[in-house]
Amino acid sequence: MSRAARIAMLALITALPPGPALAMLAPAAAQPLPEFTQDDASQWLNSAPLRTSDLVGSVVLLDFWTFECWNCYRSIPWLKQVEQRLGSRGLRVVGIHTPEFDRERVRASVAAKLKQFGVAHPVMLDNDYRYWNALGNQYWPAFYLVDRKGRLRALYVGETHAGDAQALRIEDAIASLLAE
Repeated sequence: MSRAARIAMLALITALPPGPALAMLAPAAAQPLPEFTQDDASQWLNSAPLRTSDLVGSVVLLDFWTFECWNCYRSIPWLKQVEQRLGSRGLRVVGIHTPEFDRERVRASVAAKLKQFGVAHPVMLDNDYRYWNALGNQYWPAFYLVDRKGRLRALYVGETHAGDAQALRIEDAIASLLAE
């Protein structure tokens, strides 16, 4: 994402109330999803390494999380429901595990948490924060929506539960992108 796009996205986010959600960007204003920063199989769980080109044609919900973040793992039941309900219509979920603490950098620990939480979607280990920085991310959890052409269209921040206002906004945005 370009510096100008990050500044514009951050300006919009800071103007929003707590539990910010960036309004859907029009396709013309959207920036391409940056390429994933890990291409070694040891840095991916539940999948071979992905490239952004592997996701073109799908709507993608990118989930920045870390396993000791309560807000992150309390959002997982909703995330799994959305993935199950909309996966057949073209939604793909990709997790980006960016650790807050050193102990969260251990691949085996992340794998154990995925098993414990029943998470089956691809997860990239972002121990070096390169992907976090590529998107200018600042939050756990953060949910980025990507359209079928691989463009970043929205950002939602904060714990999300089935049926809450945030979940409804995200699901409406997903439905809009699936319909495009």
